[in-house]
Amino acid sequence: MRLNKYIAHSGVTSRRKADELIAKGMVKVNGVTAPVGYEVRDGDIVEVSGQKIRPEKKMVYYMLNKPAGYITSREDDRGRKTVMDLIDDPEERIYPVGRLDYHTSGLLLLTNDGELANHIMHPSGIVEKTYLADVKGLFRIADAQKLRRGVDIGDRRPTAPAEIEIVRQTESVSTVMVKIHEGRNRQVRRMMEAVGHEVLQLHRTAIGNLKLGHLKVGRYRRLSEHEIRYLRNL
Repeated sequence: MRLNKYIAHSGVTSRRKADELIAKGMVKVNGVTAPVGYEVRDGDIVEVSGQKIRPEKKMVYYMLNKPAGYITSREDDRGRKTVMDLIDDPEERIYPVGRLDYHTSGLLLLTNDGELANHIMHPSGIVEKTYLADVKGLFRIADAQKLRRGVDIGDRRPTAPAEIEIVRQTESVSTVMVKIHEGRNRQVRRMMEAVGHEVLQLHRTAIGNLKLGHLKVGRYRRLSEHEIRYLRNL
């Protein structure tokens, strides 16, 4: 097995990123810095940044309806609850795909398939994410038009055009559906702030065509073979 594939199947990163790690000298085989294109043989000991790795025997894929108040991480040095506290000790060492911030709830994927995870999180923004945002105040058509064009959220470039739909509203609170392809830090919250609205509650309902459906908050399930094929074919 080629070294980059070995690394990807160990849940570390994608094959392309694995090649970058190898080129930077961060990968060793049997204690020796490995060249790009190395073929891993039985008995080889592979290390990435000093950590021994091995391919997972079985790739697994989960969907979790993350509650607010949980960290999207395997562990937290401040002792806060993490999404792994909601999973019943899987045999495989799984990781969250991307992030939902502490106060955001909704659909989160977890897997030990590093290549697929990096594909979904790729900054090229090929996978659409759908959110429902409860925001303070009356959300106007003019606000939606700004977000559809892209707004400045303090990064080097404006946000990509978003799909916006006003679901319901009162004078004090509006619910807005937001679809984006990017994945910048706290992006939806910052987009809403850019048009003058504080986010009171944020919930991710879908990643691409994968939807939470009736999955209850705090519960999780394995993805179906159909759903896994869909993600791989994006």
